[in-house]
Amino acid sequence: MKYLNFLLAVLFTLSGYAALAQTVEEPPRDGAYDKVTVEQRDILQYDHIREADVFWSKRVWRVIDTREKMNHKFRYPKQFLVNILRDHAIEGAITVYDQLDDEFQTPVPPSEVAALGVGSSDTIRVMDPVTFEEKIEITNPEFDPQKIKKFRLKEDWIFDEESSTMVVRIIGLAPIIEVIDENGNYRGDQVLFWCYYPELRPILAQYRVFNRHNDATTVSWEDLFEMRFFSSYIIKESNVQDRRIQDYTAGVDALLEADKIKYEIFNFEHDLWSY
Repeated sequence: MKYLNFLLAVLFTLSGYAALAQTVEEPPRDGAYDKVTVEQRDILQYDHIREADVFWSKRVWRVIDTREKMNHKFRYPKQFLVNILRDHAIEGAITVYDQLDDEFQTPVPPSEVAALGVGSSDTIRVMDPVTFEEKIEITNPEFDPQKIKKFRLKEDWIFDEESSTMVVRIIGLAPIIEVIDENGNYRGDQVLFWCYYPELRPILAQYRVFNRHNDATTVSWEDLFEMRFFSSYIIKESNVQDRRIQDYTAGVDALLEADKIKYEIFNFEHDLWSY
């Protein structure tokens, strides 16, 4: 009799779990197969570089303009890169730094990240459709990722004697937001915050980059930066006056100066070899 009661209890419990499973169902899979390759990927660790093996190095700052055709992936509506950075910074998964601090000395608390680039609250007058009385409402603006038109990179170019190769290491990444005044006029660009790129790598490796040629691609954001799948231009190199290119030239001359710095790096490595 006890055995029968135990068996009935087990059957009752199993039926309860079955009913619960039918009630709480997972949403249907959006696709023909599970895309888990990128989400489960680990980053490839950098080779160690000894200071004694650094024969030559140059630090440069460059800008990625997302309006260029090659960089449209940065503005993919379903996954803005800036939203990935903001969400993880707000959660405390990564540390972001002050907009003027590209040396990563002044961290921004996660509680303050959500307010960056949002703007202040405003009051507007609205008409009640029932009573036709005018009343005041407070608007709380939200962050608009469409305002992020550019990204800034800080990187080191190093010639490693041990491997006889030119190595580039990205040090920092910063989204740049457009500043718009009260009249809707463009007032310039402003860095939103700085991220320490080596800390970002494990996170960026888990997000897939949109590829307009092939939806089955497994390229992650970390792959994009490491393989240089983006278009950019140099805005500054390390110099004795610590000035940017725009501080001493402008327009077409600034672009020519940026190309000059790029080809100086290329020619340095090229001239080390004899053919």
